[in-house]
Amino acid sequence: MKQVRILIFPCGSEVGLELHQALKDISFITLIGASSVPDHGQYMFEHYCGGLPFVQTPDFLERFNALLKAQHIDFIYSAMDEVLDVLSANREQLAASLIAPCHETVHICRSKVRTYARLNGLDFVPKVYNSPDQVTRFPVIIKPEEGYGAKGFYILQTPEALRQQLAESKTANVICEYLQGEEYTVDCFTNRHGVLQYTSCRNRNRIRNGISVNSRLQPPDEKIGEIAQQISARIPMRGAWFFQLKRDEDGNCKLLEVATRVAGTMCIQRAVGVNLPLLSVFDMMNYDVAVTPQLDTVEVDRALYNAYHLPIEFDEVYLDFDDTVIVHDKVNLNLMRYLYQCVNKNIPVKLLTKHDYDINITLKRYKIAPELFDEIIHTDRAQRKCDFIRPGKRALFIDDSFAERKQMQEAHGMVTLGVDAVEALLDYRQ
Repeated sequence: MKQVRILIFPCGSEVGLELHQALKDISFITLIGASSVPDHGQYMFEHYCGGLPFVQTPDFLERFNALLKAQHIDFIYSAMDEVLDVLSANREQLAASLIAPCHETVHICRSKVRTYARLNGLDFVPKVYNSPDQVTRFPVIIKPEEGYGAKGFYILQTPEALRQQLAESKTANVICEYLQGEEYTVDCFTNRHGVLQYTSCRNRNRIRNGISVNSRLQPPDEKIGEIAQQISARIPMRGAWFFQLKRDEDGNCKLLEVATRVAGTMCIQRAVGVNLPLLSVFDMMNYDVAVTPQLDTVEVDRALYNAYHLPIEFDEVYLDFDDTVIVHDKVNLNLMRYLYQCVNKNIPVKLLTKHDYDINITLKRYKIAPELFDEIIHTDRAQRKCDFIRPGKRALFIDDSFAERKQMQEAHGMVTLGVDAVEALLDYRQ
């Protein structure tokens, strides 16, 4: 397989982070993250380029192309609608291939007004009012013509409230019928031949800041499949894309928006064996693909997690065994991840333990290879661990015992951390 280098920009958005998760372990892909402002991407991408100009700046294309050439980029994945619109409008000038449909499609889908106009006459397009005077039934909703998520979304109960909100708004808005039923996102993949190969519907059980944080794949629905085909017939797609639906009071699905990019919660598709971002890469490389989901349904729940940047790089690690490597009679998965992180970085790890039994037999019981440790130092209960090592200046000691950590710090002045702090040592950059 040809090795390719893919730039994700901006890389710290929810979409950028999903692209990272979907592609980071693919052997022929090297990811490079780029952003205009400091963001979470610098904690996730091993190859990270910050300080790019905003797409609206006059020299954006010149500096963006300079980055593409310097990093030998083959493909670009945009992780934001506004950025994708600018890049697709200038794709002939780009020094790498953009993973996206044609600019006309990108431009149509960025605007709800243009999207609804292109799909005009189809029964799943919601009722849109051109002015407050046309509204015959309340409540109604207003939402920005361009944008995504819940920002700028309001439910208005009266004509007075509608006029006031429109007067106060600083963006162009769409006035639509109020839909009170269940909401869905439909993930799709269309190949370079224009064939819609995959359609999968998931509900949006819980939403935070416009992002679906709990979602479950739904059984195939003939009507939703028809809607996907009708959208494809009028708006030419390529690669991964999605659209959102919501049911009206009669249970009919009505369109909220169509997007020509990956969605953050597309991660749920990977759980059933369908990696939509990767399929898009294969399609750009002119490979024909088969889409074969392995499970009928799955549920995903998303939450914030922590990533840290410590002011020191450790070049030597000592750690305890009982209640550190093994906690509650189970292997500490976070710690094991850190140990293999040390292996990958050629950082020596030395086990320093007062374990009551033969440590090699216990390691075998938990299926931990003794070769994982560069040295195993086994002391008895009456001895002080700090007397058995001569650490360097950038050594780290991990132990659940505060007393042991205090002795080590006093004896050697080294950094000591409890088992609860291991998460701060994990490096997610790939």
